[in-house]
Amino acid sequence: MAKSKTVFVCSSCGYESAKWLGKCPACNEWNSFYEEKATSAINNLSIGNKKKSTPRKLKEIEGIDVARTSTGIGELDRVLGGGLVKGSLVLVGGEPGIGKSTLILELCDKVQGEGKVLYISGEESAEQIKIRADRLNINNDELMFLGETNIDDIQEVILSINPKLVIIDSIQTMYSEEITSAAGTVSQVREITARIMRMCKDNGITTIIIGHVTKDGNIAGPRVLEHMVDTVLYIEGERYFSYRILRSVKNRFGSTNEVGMFEMKNEGMVEITNPSSILISEKEDNPAGSVIVASIEGTRPLLIELQALTTPSVFGIPKRTANGIDYNRLAVLIAVIEKRAGIVLGTQDVYLNVVSGIKIAEPAIDLGIIIACASSYKNISIPQDVVIIGEVGLTGEIRAVNMIEKRIKEGEKLGFKKCIIPESNKKLLKESFKLDIIGVKNINEALKELNLK
Repeated sequence: MAKSKTVFVCSSCGYESAKWLGKCPACNEWNSFYEEKATSAINNLSIGNKKKSTPRKLKEIEGIDVARTSTGIGELDRVLGGGLVKGSLVLVGGEPGIGKSTLILELCDKVQGEGKVLYISGEESAEQIKIRADRLNINNDELMFLGETNIDDIQEVILSINPKLVIIDSIQTMYSEEITSAAGTVSQVREITARIMRMCKDNGITTIIIGHVTKDGNIAGPRVLEHMVDTVLYIEGERYFSYRILRSVKNRFGSTNEVGMFEMKNEGMVEITNPSSILISEKEDNPAGSVIVASIEGTRPLLIELQALTTPSVFGIPKRTANGIDYNRLAVLIAVIEKRAGIVLGTQDVYLNVVSGIKIAEPAIDLGIIIACASSYKNISIPQDVVIIGEVGLTGEIRAVNMIEKRIKEGEKLGFKKCIIPESNKKLLKESFKLDIIGVKNINEALKELNLK
């Protein structure tokens, strides 16, 4: 009897090797190789298509209109670019308990009247799904449930009932008998996704795949998984905060700049149509170290509260803690404050927090961070009706930011009276606003405007 061949596969990127390696030469991950039996299985869906393709001139190809179906959830439609595209393959990722299954189950109810919806779960039983559906008041008569993990049986059911929408929760629980490795491994995930993609493309079935994430926040499985699908969505947020951000990192049918915001409640994921109003805390007093900044997520302006706290360092080595922004960015801005504004924070512990638990990577909040730190250090409060916008360079200059009109309009809509922006942005403003707009060239001018210097 011939000895079965085995290969070693990297669980991070899918690289195959004839022997075990401590470090993957493709993705540089350590201790990521596992052993599995080599297989020569061929995708059954691909061998049946014997039609040969011939090259055609691009100008001779007739374009088609992308048929979209609204999800009934405005924030989800915004991120998708207007709705679900017929025959598309969408991957939704997020940490456990973040709300992936809840949001998709709500979607299944909202598309009522569009055709049959098949929800396939390899993690939960029909009774568990029913309990959640009752809590979310799901009443779509065309919603069907299938508890199965074998892709062959799943494919047979899908082709027999021909649904308009298929949900697979989750891709890591599905397996193919043609692959000898366990469910969730690189080989299984790659093969299952390829078969699902071919099936949904050939039959015009819109499919949504729910995927687990690794400790680094990436979709578990090979990176090729994200390349195979049409759209990749991530649900972000802290598990102990109620707010969630739906972000698109890949979209073949729309922009990847849009984000959607939700709040997790007992009745499910509730849309937030005016995020700025809930991201600014309602406080009766006006403590030092609290400022309002205007950020942009996609094309949507958001007014967000930043809080800074500076206290004398006890052990001689100052501590810096950043929650919601990049730690290294905070360290750079503290150095700019000390060098360019003469405010010595070398003996102070500095803590910075973005209220509501969201994360911001945009540099337009740099000036707000500096103002918040200076306000806490000098124990001088910033007026509650001031919005601060501006990117800060290493020399202390205030650089221009994009979409300045949208940011100012958002502050005007919420009743703010003053807006501090870069001088270069102020010179290019074409519209008139009700609030007082003050242009500053460097951080010293901004600090003097707020009586912090």
